[in-house]
Amino acid sequence: MPELDTVLLSRMLTAMTLGFHIIFATIGVGIPLLISIAEFIGIKKKDPHYTLLARRWTRGFVITVAIGVVTGTAIGLQLSLLWPSFMQIAGNVISLPLFMETFAFFFEAIFLGAYLYTWDRFKKPIYHWLLSIPVVLGAGFSAVFITSVNAFMNTPEGFTMEDGKIISINPIQAMLNPATPSKVFHVLTSAYMTSAAILAALTAYIIIKNRHKAKAYYKKALKFTVIMTFIFTILTALAGDISAKFLAEYQPEKLAAAEWHFETEEAADLILFGRLTDDNVVKNAIRIPKALSFLAFSDFNAEVKGLEEYPDDELPALWVHYMFDLMVMVGMYSLVVTFIYILCTLKRKWNPHKKWLLTLLVLNGPLAMLGIEFGWIYAEVGRQPWILRGYMKVSEAATTSPHVGKMFLLFLALYILLGVLCVIVLRKMFKNNPVDLEMKERFPSFVEEETE
Repeated sequence: MPELDTVLLSRMLTAMTLGFHIIFATIGVGIPLLISIAEFIGIKKKDPHYTLLARRWTRGFVITVAIGVVTGTAIGLQLSLLWPSFMQIAGNVISLPLFMETFAFFFEAIFLGAYLYTWDRFKKPIYHWLLSIPVVLGAGFSAVFITSVNAFMNTPEGFTMEDGKIISINPIQAMLNPATPSKVFHVLTSAYMTSAAILAALTAYIIIKNRHKAKAYYKKALKFTVIMTFIFTILTALAGDISAKFLAEYQPEKLAAAEWHFETEEAADLILFGRLTDDNVVKNAIRIPKALSFLAFSDFNAEVKGLEEYPDDELPALWVHYMFDLMVMVGMYSLVVTFIYILCTLKRKWNPHKKWLLTLLVLNGPLAMLGIEFGWIYAEVGRQPWILRGYMKVSEAATTSPHVGKMFLLFLALYILLGVLCVIVLRKMFKNNPVDLEMKERFPSFVEEETE
């Protein structure tokens, strides 16, 4: 099999694995925080609805964690099998965060087991809630460590290379490279935002389909998750602004590709969507005057480097422009929809449970996850042609094995199987144990008071 085909297949397999894994990784990072906050509110307000929210979310979360373990293991395996040259050079430098990510996951898993199986075992519920904190921290630090590896690929530091070999390794400096702070902040806030949006979407869908069942429970769940979505959408927008300023300083060609900014100029316009002709002329785009300069340097008249500054063989694919725009549009949609809902809850005359608004919230869940996918596609393709920026290109790092095509088909079948099993198990888990029935079993006195 020709080398080019091997490189392409390796990229396709890695992209498929990351695209599938990121769904469960995002949920794995975001859901624990929402569970912890919900249980804490339930304890402080003495409201079993919030306690039951945390309890039911935890059961579903465990299923997604199990699948995330499988896909995460696949990524580790593929790093060695598909990108051996990269691991041979960079493996010693990034081994620390890779090890720490594994440690963080085990830390989370241990306390998740304790948290899951100790409901109603403590006289004071606050002691059970304390077990959720290590789960939140383990999930968060797992994201921090693995994101630092990706950050290192964008701004590699902490080593010296001589004759194709890495020497003088400083793993702490490598892990805390310039890209780490902005990337970690963006990953965490977007994971919390997306997880809350998904839970809000599921709740809104249930309210639309079953308006007469467990109204109080679902209304509280919707209000809580939408508020969390709104808060973390704002923080994600802030993270995006910080990331843009980082790119302007450290990876200007990546920012220029996202904005189809070809010529270095001051007071640069921000370009949304549009069409690019064969001679790199932008047509039918929405232009926001001077906005790119402000986004990059907080100065409407600042100079922004264009793609003309870089060799053609070091430029990313220009279609990442659409990934960037779609990611931003998803964030704007989430901000507007959640703001409208919150506004309706504050105005007594306005009904926040109108079908049209609930439908918009249902759409926000899958759109938020698509926003995560768009963002990561932009992050990875925007770094091309480098796998280790400035040191090694993707074509130099890929395996030459002729069996990558077979691996692709095997992993595709595995991911389809895991995806189908996940949906089936989650549906059966919650369909066979409805909220109203569980409320009667666990909190009969509260149900009686609520009915009265």
